[in-house]
Amino acid sequence: MSEVSTARAATAEGIGTGLLVIGGVGTAVLAGDSVGTIGIALAFGLTLLALVFAIGPISGCHVNPAVTLGVLLSRGIEPARAAVYVVAQVIGAIAGAAVVLAVASGRPGYSRAADGLGTNGFGSASTGGYGLVPVAIIEVVATAILVFVVLSATSRTASAPHAAGVPIGLTLTVLHLVAIGIDSTSVNPARSIGPAVLTGHLALSQLWVFIVFPLVGAVIAASVHRLLVTPARAA
Repeated sequence: MSEVSTARAATAEGIGTGLLVIGGVGTAVLAGDSVGTIGIALAFGLTLLALVFAIGPISGCHVNPAVTLGVLLSRGIEPARAAVYVVAQVIGAIAGAAVVLAVASGRPGYSRAADGLGTNGFGSASTGGYGLVPVAIIEVVATAILVFVVLSATSRTASAPHAAGVPIGLTLTVLHLVAIGIDSTSVNPARSIGPAVLTGHLALSQLWVFIVFPLVGAVIAASVHRLLVTPARAA
């Protein structure tokens, strides 16, 4: 990615993250009753799959601070560039959530307080009534799986790196199928920050969970990937 300027790559990350929120969170908020869990999961997965092909050549298509952290720990990006990526991702997520809110607000009877904005939560804010511990566990494990797949699918040892969007998108789909009924699925701090900032109250007070634990999952994924891939490169 060295031939692409940081500004251009960060712009791609911001736009990509915004589109991911519009595609995924937008489906949950605007069409969730119609498409159900499977439809929402596919919306997130297919949006990410498309984005990998669309902006992957420009920025790597992280569109997720946890992925950026995993790539950073794998020495695939410089710290300063990673920081700019994260800022762009958060801004993009807030912008994407704002678009979803603007559209949802035009629906008769819609209430941001009552209907929500696709925020993540635990306890009373959990889609299935799950407490902090199970939510923390699923976020760590699910994010670790996602980041591990991203690192593996895009590594030099990958069998088909140009088709990385397929396993990455499918993985995100499966993880949403597993976790939507637990905490609406984060595995992406930016995706959680955008809706929470615009919703406020309980969503904002619980936001730390969906920042800390996905990042923990990213650290685990990078460690496992280094353990498995580095010996393969050496061989």
